Amino acid sequence: MSVRAVRLLSALLLGACLVAPAAAKTTHHTARHKATKSKEAALIWRGDVTTAHGVVTEMAKLWEKSGHGRVELQPFNTASGIDAVAAGTADLAGSARPSDGSPEDSHLTFTPVAWDGLVMITNPANPVRSLSLRQLHEIYFGKITNWKDVGGRDAPIDLYAVISPNDGVEYSLRTLLFGHGEQQISAPRLYLNTKALEEGVSLNPNGLGLSTLSNVTGNPKLRSIPIDGVAPTVANIADGSYPLYIPLFLVSNPNSPKAAQVQAFMDFLQTDPAKTTLRDHSVLPYQDGIGLVAKDEERRNKVYGASTNSSAKAPLAAPGASYAAAAAVAPTSERTLAAHTAMEKRDADAKSSAGGAGKTYTVTKGDTLSGIAKKNGVTVTDLRDWNHLKNDNIKLGQSLQVSRD
Repeated sequence: MSVRAVRLLSALLLGACLVAPAAAKTTHHTARHKATKSKEAALIWRGDVTTAHGVVTEMAKLWEKSGHGRVELQPFNTASGIDAVAAGTADLAGSARPSDGSPEDSHLTFTPVAWDGLVMITNPANPVRSLSLRQLHEIYFGKITNWKDVGGRDAPIDLYAVISPNDGVEYSLRTLLFGHGEQQISAPRLYLNTKALEEGVSLNPNGLGLSTLSNVTGNPKLRSIPIDGVAPTVANIADGSYPLYIPLFLVSNPNSPKAAQVQAFMDFLQTDPAKTTLRDHSVLPYQDGIGLVAKDEERRNKVYGASTNSSAKAPLAAPGASYAAAAAVAPTSERTLAAHTAMEKRDADAKSSAGGAGKTYTVTKGDTLSGIAKKNGVTVTDLRDWNHLKNDNIKLGQSLQVSRD
């Protein structure tokens, strides 16, 4: 019997047996309810804004309303959520991608809870009504740079992306289109999270970016673009006809002191009221789309083949245009270009100094300890030890030793 059912039965028995005045009974029940809730510490959730919007925000309200503790929401991006769960500063993370196989992800549990659609978004004034998978591949690879080449106006395609290298939404799309979640793309406009990206696209008639169905449904400032003529809808995701669907995950740490409470929240997502809430936000409950699991490999091969005109998975490759070349076609701010120049120089410096004694790295905006570790082929534990860090917190401009010698 569920906790909720037990509480309801207890309340009924109490009302039938006690003969105390109504006011006294109400006071007793309220005090007991508050005491029960106070025993249940708040769960801290951090992760990408798409999972927050589609799954967690309303679910947190429903969870508390049903008699459980509070869920503190900290929406930002995928990397920050996973890092926080790994470090123990959050109990749950939201992710639009599965584990990427990194050491940081290896001891965490990724539980699929829903299905959502990856959606290409543009300004409502943009006349393009559909993109093919092949066209999408070529746009991200910097080979198609003008809207006229995909049936639109003679204007540059201003491609927007999220700067975090393993952002869930970006990682999932690149896995489908290129076979590699970490594939570099030609996108001179980079944002910290999907929410900021959407705001940028909404202001630019030539803008193009990536979000999810649940995140953009009902937003009049954005228009989703069908893929190969198939619109991103819950129905088209459920039957598999829309090709760019993904699972949404909740990430947890099995060694967390709140592991039992986290599991109870996961189980709560399987209840009928929770599933109704998911559907109301254009998200398909995971069990409702369980048939998609068996089709997944075939679907991925089909999307990759249509995107690349090849059935053989290719290794990582440089995009068809550098950031500077893409920016020349789609001009962006000097500040953004300067940031990309600095990033490219930093990466080049890191490669040229690989294997050097006492190799160091200077923390820049958007860096996380796990991201720095992965970039330099070391573990987070190594970085903590070499730099005498007590936790994963790092500061802008901080110099870190990233090699043993």
